[in-house]
Amino acid sequence: MSVDITELVRLRAERPEAIAEAAARRTRRPLLNDSGRLMIVAADHPARGALGVGGNRMAMANRADLLERLCLALSRPGVDGVLATADILDDLLLLGALDGKVVMGSMNRGGLQGASFELDDRFTGHRPEDIERFGFDAGKLLLRIDYDDPGSLTTLESTARAIDDMAARRLPVFVEPFISGRTTEGKVRNDLSAEAVTRSIAIASGLGGSSAYTWLKVPVCDNPDDMSEVMAASTLPAVLLGGEVGGSMEEQAGAYEKWRGALQLPTVRGLVVGRSLLYPADGDVAAAVDTAVGLL
Repeated sequence: MSVDITELVRLRAERPEAIAEAAARRTRRPLLNDSGRLMIVAADHPARGALGVGGNRMAMANRADLLERLCLALSRPGVDGVLATADILDDLLLLGALDGKVVMGSMNRGGLQGASFELDDRFTGHRPEDIERFGFDAGKLLLRIDYDDPGSLTTLESTARAIDDMAARRLPVFVEPFISGRTTEGKVRNDLSAEAVTRSIAIASGLGGSSAYTWLKVPVCDNPDDMSEVMAASTLPAVLLGGEVGGSMEEQAGAYEKWRGALQLPTVRGLVVGRSLLYPADGDVAAAVDTAVGLL
């Protein structure tokens, strides 16, 4: 679909209450349908200042283009919903693109990409009360733990309290844990070794006063053959995160194969994928989404 930016801006300027009205009208569905699987398209990257895809550092900077790609992805059979920040979800509500879809609000976006405070990942996005008020279906938070950064303890504590607040509302929260660190150049890097991913899952699973509404959002580790042992660390339901895939069709095909194997594991219930589907190497969003759906 073509997005009329002029009309979106007019509604935002003249009738800001239209966003809440659209949320109240939205047709809702259960988190899981009869298949028990989830296919979610992620688009919460811009709020962290992470606009790049492959070699294009500003790929996600054009909001109309991003919204058109999202609407196309959401229209494809088998796509269950979207993960995004408030600004993007508000646009999608006004466009009527969220009826019958799972809507996940992104909760902590304070750790801006490349900032000295990147690992001080504060909750600057959706609060649990916002997700409840708009009738959204779940929340998502990122938990990066650096053993050399005392600030990680603050992140752990705030994450635990967010899990408590979501559980009190009986709202699912998807926790995306990593063991992270800084390179000699000061850049944050996530450790995707089997040991580190296993440890991150164990830590995330134990946060909060109840895990009843906690899901995990986990990467495929460096050696996909290790995923069976990695996912044995918890009984929490999990989805695989797509992450950023390289710019070639070969690299994208390799990512699909990694996901295919991990999706066979008993705790893995689906995929949450963003840039690799919205900005595929060949430009064909529909084909990339359909291929990912086929893995489920």
